Amino acid sequence: MLFWAAGLRGCRSPSEREIRVYAIVRSGGRQHKVAVGDTVEVDKISTAKVGDTVELSTLLVVDGDAVTSDPWVLAGIKVQAEVVDHHKGQKIDILRYKNKTGYRRRQGHRQQYTAIKVTAIPAAAK
Repeated sequence: MLFWAAGLRGCRSPSEREIRVYAIVRSGGRQHKVAVGDTVEVDKISTAKVGDTVELSTLLVVDGDAVTSDPWVLAGIKVQAEVVDHHKGQKIDILRYKNKTGYRRRQGHRQQYTAIKVTAIPAAAK
């Protein structure tokens, strides 16, 4: 049987495919693809301390071949994650310059992030 034709290159048989559960979550105005055990950097969650558990709203859940994107079903599904660390990102230099006028401005910025580790992705009710 030709498994490469179905887009399964590298797999010997369908039973050897790994069933991977992942979710698309929203945090801080951004969307992140997460799976259980992943560590993800999100915008700083100021109310959470290191070791706390946070819940992230879910936009999509993929469980093997089952894809759940219905907002009514996803309203009850919250991805559980543990806060690992609060830290600052890389420094960004902002330079403004106008020619022939002597106008120069220099500014820096470091975004604050929270590192979270995903502990559970609940299954959608069928």
